[in-house]
Formats: sequence, C-alpha cells, structure tokens
Amino acid sequence: MCVKAVALVGRAREHAELTAAWTALPGAGGPQVAVVTGDPGTGKSALVAAVLGELDPAPVTVLSGQARIHSPAPYDWLAAVLSGRDTRGLPAPAPALAWLAQHDAAPVERFAPGALLRVAMRVVRHLAGTGPAVLVVEDLHALDPASLNLVGELAAATGLPALLLVTSRPSTDPLVARTLARLTGTRGAIRAHLGPLRPADVAAVLAQVYPGQEIAPAAAREVWNRTGGNAYRLTELVATTPADDVADLLSTPSAAPDLTAREAEVLVCLRDGMANKQIARALGISVRTVTVHVSNLMRKTGTASRTEAALWAVRHSPSLSSLTSRSHR
Repeated sequence: MCVKAVALVGRAREHAELTAAWTALPGAGGPQVAVVTGDPGTGKSALVAAVLGELDPAPVTVLSGQARIHSPAPYDWLAAVLSGRDTRGLPAPAPALAWLAQHDAAPVERFAPGALLRVAMRVVRHLAGTGPAVLVVEDLHALDPASLNLVGELAAATGLPALLLVTSRPSTDPLVARTLARLTGTRGAIRAHLGPLRPADVAAVLAQVYPGQEIAPAAAREVWNRTGGNAYRLTELVATTPADDVADLLSTPSAAPDLTAREAEVLVCLRDGMANKQIARALGISVRTVTVHVSNLMRKTGTASRTEAALWAVRHSPSLSSLTSRSHR
C-alpha cells in the first residue's frame, strides 16, 4: 500500500500527461514520446509502472528493457527485450540476431554499425506489430551508445504505433544529453521532471499508511526533513515502521558514527538505492573500493546488510547532508 501511495501522491499532473500521450497515439502517425527524468529515488519507474497498469485500452504489446549494470554491451536495451523471448521468425539474419540478443554462442565477427541498426529497427517494428504497443526504456543515462542511437531512431520512426516511455536521470554525458534532446524534440513529445515530494505530499502519504492516527503538520515536516521528500527513502522508512507506531518515525536517531567524507558519499548512494557499480561510476572509484566502503559502513553503523545501512542513512539524512556538503567545500 505505501509503495503505491508514495509513487502516485504528488504526481497527478505527470500521470495525466503520460496517459494523455497514450490517448493521442492513434492519430499520431508515429510513436508518441514521453520522457520522465529525475534524481535517484524520485519514483520514475514507479510512476511508469502505475501508468502501464491503467492504460485504456490496454497495450497489445509491451517491450521493456534497461542497461545491464554489471556487464554492459552494445544494444543492451534490445538484448533485454529479447531475453527469454522466442526469436524464431524475427526478420533478421541469425548471426546478427544472436549478436543483438547477446547470446553466449553469438558469432565473434563484427557487423557494420549501420547494418546492425537497420536490423534492430526491423526487429522492434516486427515485435510492436500493428500495435498499440508500449516501448519502455529504463535508465537511459546508463545505456550503451548503440542503444541510445536505437532509441533515438525509434522516436522518429514513421508509422510505429507505440508509446515510447523513457526514464533517465539528468545527465551531463554528451551522448545521453543529445539523445534526451533528440527525444524531447520530436513532435508532441512530453518531458516530465520529478522533483522531491512536498511536505504536504509526505503528509498525505503518512495519512494513507497510518489511517486513523493523527499526523501533526510538524511531524510530517520532520519526516520530510529526514527523507528530503525522496519517494524511495520515504518508502523505505514507512515500510520498516510498525503500522501502529507512527511515533517511531519521529524517534531521535542515535548519534552518527565518525564517518569519512567518502564513506558519507557512499552511504548517500546506498540510501538512494544504487548498486555498487552505479556508486563506483557516480563517485569515480573502483567497485572494489566501494565494496570496502560498504563493509566499513555496516560495521560503523551497526547494521547487518546494505538494506539496513540504507535505512540507517534515511534516518540520519540531516547529518549525512552536513558531512557531504563539507566534503565539497
């Protein structure tokens, strides 16, 4: 219950825009593009999932894929779409299709980039069929260049009966920035940016999660301060607080341990739900170094898992913000 509440509270306008794009699809003559951006934990994927569950009429086909964080390779998005799918009958030469799908037995020879892109487009068009279809691209900011190019081409594909739903963090990477500009520059494209929830939104979530209990405005404001209005952190906090003990949300956290500035940065990333490889990429350090920091953090915070450490970070967000801000001075 709380996950749905956090995902939808404060997102009515964005929800309406995405469903309106679906309604406009039949007369569009091509794909309708909707890009949802936001920092980690702001509920991009949750919003897209909620919209998918409510589209009317329901899509005939949904093709969904995202970056493979631990082993990125060209055409990750399409490989994820094809994973577990029967690829017989697809309009593509078997060697090229095996390469696009990242099969273990794929041929070692290379293919011309232009030829692969044309094959990839034919495959997606075939899978989308006569529609209506939804193409979901998760975490555009983490995709490989070939996938970025494919997504850009799909956005401009005449006659493709699909809603192209893309989620991404804001990015300064030139390729990602160009792709976002390309997507939002298509006719009728929608760009929705998710910021933090407002204090009033947090109060509404708490009222749903703790029905019948009085939530004072000051209490809602305190929870907002601790979570920064971040939907993911709020979800984690309420999910681990007993339904009959809203006062536990406001309990004074124990004193923060002596963390280094780098440990505080890693802990903030854990709080935001990032995997080790994502943390390494964000902070410019090795995955091995991240692992060492996580181990030290669990010892210093007295937690037994990454999840517990992330929840500890939610409860200590103000002190963490102070540590990280000092490290950047």
